[in-house]
Amino acid sequence: MTPGATGTDMRVRVGGLDLANPVMPASGTFAEGLDRVVDLSRLGAIVTKTITRELREGNALPRVAEVRGGMLNAIGIPSKGVAHFLGTTLPLYRAWGVPLVVSISAPTAEGFASLAAEIGVAGVAAIEANISCPNIEEDGRAFAMRAGSTEAVVRRLRAATHLPLWVKLSPNTGEIAEVAQAAEAAGADALVVANTMLAMSIDLATFRPSLGNVMGGLSGPALKPIVLRQVYQCARAVRVAVIGCGGIASAADAAEYMLAGAAAVQVGTATFLDPHAMTGVIDGLDSFCAAHRIARVAELTGALRPAGGSHPATPAPRPADAPQPPAPESPTPESLTPESLTPESLTPEFPAPEFPAMKPPALEPNPA
Repeated sequence: MTPGATGTDMRVRVGGLDLANPVMPASGTFAEGLDRVVDLSRLGAIVTKTITRELREGNALPRVAEVRGGMLNAIGIPSKGVAHFLGTTLPLYRAWGVPLVVSISAPTAEGFASLAAEIGVAGVAAIEANISCPNIEEDGRAFAMRAGSTEAVVRRLRAATHLPLWVKLSPNTGEIAEVAQAAEAAGADALVVANTMLAMSIDLATFRPSLGNVMGGLSGPALKPIVLRQVYQCARAVRVAVIGCGGIASAADAAEYMLAGAAAVQVGTATFLDPHAMTGVIDGLDSFCAAHRIARVAELTGALRPAGGSHPATPAPRPADAPQPPAPESPTPESLTPESLTPESLTPEFPAPEFPAMKPPALEPNPA
């Protein structure tokens, strides 16, 4: 058993892996330097930055822009290639003793398959296939936009590796449930829902796009209501585990995702503002379960009640041998309501990061 501070069993089983808790980083928001400020052994898993076979420099600058409620990024998956990952990066990850999930990307189904086969070495616990990337065999449209292209690439991946296969979906499709079912049918062990949403912003001081790539991916709290809905839809459509990813900055956010059907969560943009965001979510989920007398965090998955009621959830009895949490000062567990479950009340020692709105610049004449 992996107990939290209050005695909650934090273990979950996700996509073929047994994890100490349901919290991990989102791909692209984590690097080995984070171990200088955070105890990475506390994480449920580590998800690497996306690896590609070819060397990639990434997109033109600027690559990041702040917007109300989050940020835009158009990084372009810069990569030092497979050889650098296997020879330099992987040994560092192995030392942390946490299940390692390697994110990969390729422009073709065959490219995905060959890359998955090559990185399936000792120390890699699972593969996360980022099929939200452009597919050159479909005129640049992302694999995850359609059920047919999703099934084709996942089937090739499944045949190429014996490792647990997690498939990261795109929030930009209008067929998210059908795409999820196609991935499951082709052999996915878990679904990560979802990547960033295509968006853009304009710099009013220059009359130019804020990003060098013009458009980029929206992440942060503004994305959460959309992806929360998609997690709910996917969890109802498939039997494999769903991992929620989108705007998670607190234990309250993570609890919502799990109630909607997620078995685990990935934290991304919040880590840029607070390196301790992930461990804050872990501690906060432990406190949330203790307040509701929930013995196992896995019991939150899919525990959403039907719409229409207004009564707070009744705490479930904890096992007799489980440590009892200290009596809360205020509010009491019986008085907790959805409205009172704020990030601050759940994790006072790790308050939710704030995403301040940028002040628009004063309008000036159109520059020459």
